[in-house]
Amino acid sequence: MPGDEWQRFANLRLLFGYMFTHPGGNLLFMGAEFGQSSEWSFQEGLEWQLTQYGFHSGIQEVIKDLNKLYKTSPALYEKQFDEDGFQWIEYNDRENTVITYLRKGKDPKDDLVVACNFTPVPRDNYRVGVPKSTQLKLVFNSDDIKYSGSGMGKMTLKPSKTPWNGHDRSVVMTLPPLAVVVYR
Repeated sequence: MPGDEWQRFANLRLLFGYMFTHPGGNLLFMGAEFGQSSEWSFQEGLEWQLTQYGFHSGIQEVIKDLNKLYKTSPALYEKQFDEDGFQWIEYNDRENTVITYLRKGKDPKDDLVVACNFTPVPRDNYRVGVPKSTQLKLVFNSDDIKYSGSGMGKMTLKPSKTPWNGHDRSVVMTLPPLAVVVYR
């Protein structure tokens, strides 16, 4: 994976966040839950001692929190194999290398807004169309300090009546570098 150590682990956190919020099943190979850098070997076992280092323990915390998010967010599992459970907000923003999408459960109050920034550049004042007028609360940020990230991002977002991405309302968010943020 390219970049310095921070970028490599940020990319891994972004990958896991994208994987857990995108439709379909999730599969981790042994050692991925803490970012083991060598390939697993039945003769050697897992390198659990790596969890004493911040970046590796950060990956372990990301996986714990993503599992918890998945378990407590019906939008991630109720319709994961149904086309009604996923909706692109923006998939064509090549200039910023950002994708945004909705994950939907049976109850609209469970819907999630997911934004992924695939560059090492923070995106301030990034506008995203949303379907509702209710305030959005941050439920996951792969750039959180507890994961060895930089801690960028807003905790709540209030939609404005500015139409965007085919929706009547929109929010303005700060997208951390190489990160995924999830709002409910």
